[in-house]
Amino acid sequence: MSYVDEVIAKVVEQNPSEPEFHQAVKEVLESLRVVIEANEEKYRKDALLERMVNPERQFKFRVPWVDDKGQVQVNTGYRVQFNSAIGPYKGGIRLHPSVNIGIIKFLGFEQVFKNSLTGLPIGGGKGGSDFDPKGKSDREVMAFCQSFMTELCKYIGADTDVPAGDIGTGAREIGYMFGQYKRIRGLYEGVLTGKGLSYGGSLARTEATGYGLLYLTQELLKLNGIELAGKTVCVSGAGNVAIYAIEKAQQLGAKVVTASDSTGWVYDPDGIDVAALKEIKEVKRARLTEYKNYRPNAEYHEGRGVWSVKCDVALPCATQNELLIDDAKQLAANGCLAVCEGANMPTTMDATEYLQKNGVIFAPGKAANAGGVATSALEMTQNSERLSWTFEEVDAKLQGIMVNICHNMVDAAERYGMKGNYVAGANIAGFEKVVDAMNAQGIV
Repeated sequence: MSYVDEVIAKVVEQNPSEPEFHQAVKEVLESLRVVIEANEEKYRKDALLERMVNPERQFKFRVPWVDDKGQVQVNTGYRVQFNSAIGPYKGGIRLHPSVNIGIIKFLGFEQVFKNSLTGLPIGGGKGGSDFDPKGKSDREVMAFCQSFMTELCKYIGADTDVPAGDIGTGAREIGYMFGQYKRIRGLYEGVLTGKGLSYGGSLARTEATGYGLLYLTQELLKLNGIELAGKTVCVSGAGNVAIYAIEKAQQLGAKVVTASDSTGWVYDPDGIDVAALKEIKEVKRARLTEYKNYRPNAEYHEGRGVWSVKCDVALPCATQNELLIDDAKQLAANGCLAVCEGANMPTTMDATEYLQKNGVIFAPGKAANAGGVATSALEMTQNSERLSWTFEEVDAKLQGIMVNICHNMVDAAERYGMKGNYVAGANIAGFEKVVDAMNAQGIV
């Protein structure tokens, strides 16, 4: 049995009931097979892959808080510090009922390679809780966040582990967590990113993941002789990533015709109204059923269906495993040119393989959505310097990082004889830097 197969089998055996983590490890190691087999003897002797697929440490803790009725609620909190070979752990906090240790580990593992791709000195980590902020009052969210941070603050710091936002964790939640960290630790430091502008946040952080996705998509299409301007784009999701992906796509001359949330999706043949979307999701925190109130010509559909709409470019920006094999077949049949991932692992492995085999350009999330964490690292830099950069400065740096990621991903794939396989290219480019650092630092 090859070293890759041994490690994949061991991960499945040692981490039962964690299918998302198994999927992430398999996807990465399979695409790295050509690199690993070229160095198999050394990597096996150093147990390099075993060290890479096992987090350096992980924490699980209870989070008790009191709701508005005086009832005590108890959630579970997690933080996985995966790999610090190239810098302090960096990765978001996800607040969603689906959160479990397997999902946090999959996200943390992906984060190692994503952070490496940015070229910035940040390692990989991830955290979260099965708490659902939807439908909760501000006071309830504050009570949860303060309890969560009371435990988490023991394990994080500006030079140790710097969490950020993710699904369910926006500026409100980051603010409450930062306040509690400062109160307990007595430190005013850049321990969290995604902060408000009045207390150390960075301009362009809110837009970064969505904007970065479009900068990479545009560059990748250009390298394949295709112009983004004038193209029809389908986007899934209606959260932070989706909203700003839609905004930037339209600024770059494309027409985005879909958005979705957990209850349904909208099709707007005239192009999604970003101002309406922001009003519904960021201000009212409401469902997309309200979109037709703003755009009577739009269609609202219950359930799934975004990928049934004919488009040139598909941008899955909702959640993991949302684009299935049947969706991939539909997109390919409709002549879709490219799928670029805004969410983390939104495309199933069989769907990814189908798209690649059928000539659809495919950019994996660890490259395409790295703009968020890249700008988080730029926020860390500004905090360290006690400076604030302008929106234009941050946006220019973000664009440069995303274009660089695109070229590194393309070049790595070509170097190993896999031209056009950007999944392999992204994984190889991220892997090489982490391995160099791990080897330099010894068996730790």
